[in-house]
Amino acid sequence: MPIKQQSPREAFDTLKANPDALYLDVRTEGEFAQGHPAGAINIPVVFIKGPGQMEVNPDFLPIAEKLIPRNKTLFVGCQSGVRSMRACEMLEGAGYSNLTNVVGGFGGRRDQSGSVVAPGWRDSGLPVSTDTGDASYQSLRAKAGL
Repeated sequence: MPIKQQSPREAFDTLKANPDALYLDVRTEGEFAQGHPAGAINIPVVFIKGPGQMEVNPDFLPIAEKLIPRNKTLFVGCQSGVRSMRACEMLEGAGYSNLTNVVGGFGGRRDQSGSVVAPGWRDSGLPVSTDTGDASYQSLRAKAGL
């Protein structure tokens, strides 16, 4: 079954209408700390090792499986919507069924010339937070017992 796709505005409206739904930000800890959708939690799907060098986070699925029920309505976002699509595929493979990829993510998707082709959460004027607290990756790792 194809993974649903929504713009940040559509995701925000759905999250607002469904307080049980969750925004899962799969960007790095640093990206998350600089700003993220208000109410989001952070489990990075990859770690950036250098320019163009990404390594899959081996704890991504173990943490998700311990903390997020498989039937939870999940909106998955990253910086532009590419890493989050990969995270959706991984979650789907682990049995999660109510997944939506946020197209444009937090910072927007750009074409090769740098023009925005899908605006992100931040540029759509949606609520942004820099508070990490219990939503931080380190806090969630501890909660999952890792």
